[in-house]
Amino acid sequence: MASFLQSLVDPRKNWFARQHMKAVSQRLRHYGLRYDDLYDPYYDLDIKEALNRLPREIVDARNQRLKRAMDLSMKHEYLPEHLQAQQTPFRSYLQEMLALVKREKAEREALGALPLYQRTIP
Repeated sequence: MASFLQSLVDPRKNWFARQHMKAVSQRLRHYGLRYDDLYDPYYDLDIKEALNRLPREIVDARNQRLKRAMDLSMKHEYLPEHLQAQQTPFRSYLQEMLALVKREKAEREALGALPLYQRTIP
């Protein structure tokens, strides 16, 4: 059953998933964002911890992309076409560190240790 569900969301196997991925990619290119930029560190504390562990240059680049996207959105504009062509919306910078944080959290829970941080929604 799990393999069937995996094939439904795999863009290489499912035409609808491929079309959805293409639409998301186009939308992110309009504003110069990457998919990992959409994760909210205020909503999920694992993401906040992963961002804290990343090098400062990567986090600064993320913040600049978010600021540029907000500015373009407020102006009701898109990036110029030549800049949209240079964008890589699905090039990940956060997933490896996020997976490491989640593994560490699961290991701490399995050992019965106290959590590093309390889950509270602000």
